[in-house]
This record gives sequence, C-alpha cells and structure tokens, in this order.
Amino acid sequence: MKSSEFRVVYENGVFRPLERVSLPEHKVLVLVEKSVPEDPQFDEDDQSEILAVLGERFASGETDVAARHNEHQP
Repeated sequence: MKSSEFRVVYENGVFRPLERVSLPEHKVLVLVEKSVPEDPQFDEDDQSEILAVLGERFASGETDVAARHNEHQP
C-alpha cells in the first residue's frame, strides 16, 4: 500500500489540505497527528534588523565573507 504525506489544517470541524491532493472522491484515510511548528511571522522591526545586518556586510566591500568563516568559530 502506497502512502503519501500532505499537510492539513483543522478548521471549524473540518480537515482542510494545505496543498492540492490527488485522491479519488470518498477515499477514506487514517490521519496520524504530527504537529508541525508554525511559520515564524516577521514584523517590520525584525525586517529592519535583518536589512541592517545585510547592509553592514554590503557596505564592508568584502566580496567573499565565506572565505573567513573559520575565523569566527569557537
């Protein structure tokens, strides 16, 4: 028996798939609960902090920051 995995959300007493599924009508399934963490939500302050860090790197003029990666390892 082939099994597929797809994400669903439970809303108003109904399981709703989060992506398109290819199943025949009236197909009976067994759901096994496996909670997944919600996607983090970024607000404008978070985005500003991220852009500031990226801007520092861009303004440094250094073109290959990965070349110095090991300098920052404990």
